[in-house]
Formats: sequence, C-alpha cells, structure tokens
Amino acid sequence: MTIPTEPIGSIPRPAYLIEAFGEHAAGRLDADGLGELQEKALLDTVRRLEETGSPVITDGEQGKPSFATYPLAGLTSLAPDGVVIPFADGHTRQLPRLTAGPFRYQTYADSYLREVKKHATRPVKQAVIAASAVSLVYPGEELAGYGRDQFIGDLANEAETDIRRSLDAGADSVQIDFTEGRLSLKLDPSGGLLQSFVDLNNAVLERFSAEERKKIGVHTCPGGDQDSAHSLDVDYAGLLPTLFQLKVGNVYVQLASEAEPERALKVIAEHSRPEQRIFVGVTDPIDPRVETAEEVRDRVLQAAGYISPDRLGTCDDCGFSPFADDTSTSRDTAFAKIAARVEGTRLAAESL
Repeated sequence: MTIPTEPIGSIPRPAYLIEAFGEHAAGRLDADGLGELQEKALLDTVRRLEETGSPVITDGEQGKPSFATYPLAGLTSLAPDGVVIPFADGHTRQLPRLTAGPFRYQTYADSYLREVKKHATRPVKQAVIAASAVSLVYPGEELAGYGRDQFIGDLANEAETDIRRSLDAGADSVQIDFTEGRLSLKLDPSGGLLQSFVDLNNAVLERFSAEERKKIGVHTCPGGDQDSAHSLDVDYAGLLPTLFQLKVGNVYVQLASEAEPERALKVIAEHSRPEQRIFVGVTDPIDPRVETAEEVRDRVLQAAGYISPDRLGTCDDCGFSPFADDTSTSRDTAFAKIAARVEGTRLAAESL
C-alpha cells in the first residue's frame, strides 16, 4: 500500500529573496528585479522539493508576502491598524483594516500555481487563505455605505473564485489555510466565533460539487512564526469536532508538536467523516531538530491505530516560515524535514 504525503505550503525564502522583498517595499528595487529573484527562488524550491522524493509539489510560497495576506497586496482601501495576533514568545503580527468597499481580491492564488506548473514534473498543490481569515480585515464598526453583510457576500464570491481558478488551472488539490480556527477559541472560548468561521467557509464550499470538494482540503494548526505558535495552548477537543463540519475531502491536522497526540487522534477518530482523508502532521517546522525517518514512521503507525490506513495521509505540521520575513528556520532544515517525512511515510506504508 501507499500513504499519500504532502507539504503544507511555505518553504523558507533564501536570503537574497528576503532582502529583495525589503528593497522592493522601500522602492529601491522594481517589480521586474523582484520577479527575477522570485523566479530564481521558485526554480530552486521545485528542484529541491522533487529531490526529497515528495510526490506532490508546491511553490513554497516564494512569491507571497505571506500565506494570509496575498489577496490584499495592492489593495488601496486598507489601513495598517487591524487585528493583532499575539504569539507565545511575545511577538505579534497585525492584519490590515478595510476602510472602504467594495472588497475585491487583488491577487488570486492561481497566479502562483501557473508559475510553478511551468517547472514542476509532479502534481502541484495550491494553498489558499480561508475566507474566515480574510473576514478579519473588516472593522468592528460598520463602514459607511458598505455594511458587513455586503462585505461577507463579496468575500464569499472572491474566496470561491480563488479556489475555482486554482482548480481550473490544474491544481492537484487546493488546501484552505485555517489557522485562525484554533485561535478563535482563545478569542472566544464559547465556540461562537469558531462556528461562525466554519459557517462562512462552508458557505463558500457549498458552491462546489461533491466531486470538486474531494480535491479541496483544510489545514489547521496553532500558528508557526519565528519559532512560536499563537494557540498551541488551546485544547484540540474544543476545535476538532467543529472543524470536521467543514465540507472538504481532506483535512490536514498538526500533530507532531502536540503534547498528547493520542488524545487528539481519539477525537479525530470520533468526529471525522468517512469520506474525509486525514493528513496527520509528522514533522514540526518550528523545532530545529530534524526528525528521523523512523520517528516519522512511528508517528504514522500511531495514527493508523485510530484512522484507517486507507484514509490516512501525512504532512508537515504547518508551513515553514509562512511570513516572508521569517528567518527562524533555514531552507536546509526544511528540506531535511520534508525528506524525513517522505521516507518515514514510506517505511510506515511498508510496515502496514
């Protein structure tokens, strides 16, 4: 038997690309100059991913400013003082705040997909940001002439378009990044905010056929930025039952960094739907130690005690360095962890 294994998304950008993003933002490097360096980083990322034996390729998000805000790049109706996301080590990330409507994505993910497909020799997976994450840019007080309901309608249309364009462009699968799911329980322990997020994402997913949804997945994790998480202390038992309401065919669940992975696996076994494939995280991107293939194998075999092997897959817990300026993890470490995941998954499949 074989067990599918996939990357989540981001690969640390090379130093020259991180510097180029800063130079471009400062106006000292034009778009063509930035584009050349993005292409160079993309080619290297594809080559090195394929060298790990990964059966599925991503672009490593070399061209994205971040996994969360790519649709907003270039949007002028934004202010910088939006929702603040605190991480466990004390640093924060801040989303922009919408100042006027109508709301439209400025960039769709298929633009990244089309570039990587020029170079990849294997199937390509495309990550997109969840509508629920983008909804956080709308301010607490309603905007004059552009109410929240109107914004949500526009957002649902844009999120649908983002997914559909990637499917139409030949994505092997589309992964919705939903890191705000676990965070929502820290902001609202009652679960009301989480349920509203799931309802919004399902309103988008319901626009796709059952066959299309087999190729759409959702990724949950407690965040991973500068070797820190934002919601690892939130009990998975509060998130997972609601998460599995999402109308997707694949669910990518961070597990390697969980203190009690078996406890989470029991919840997954109870609440996941039979038609859903569960990709369990077997490598921890914010731990600098590279897992051995044997450790990965053992984590897969542990998961197989709760999830039928024909519904099981593996992944990294989160993307590596999901924000373009995150230098906490090296490219060499990321590719070594991915290679361990691929080999460990193969060993587990042989054992099973």
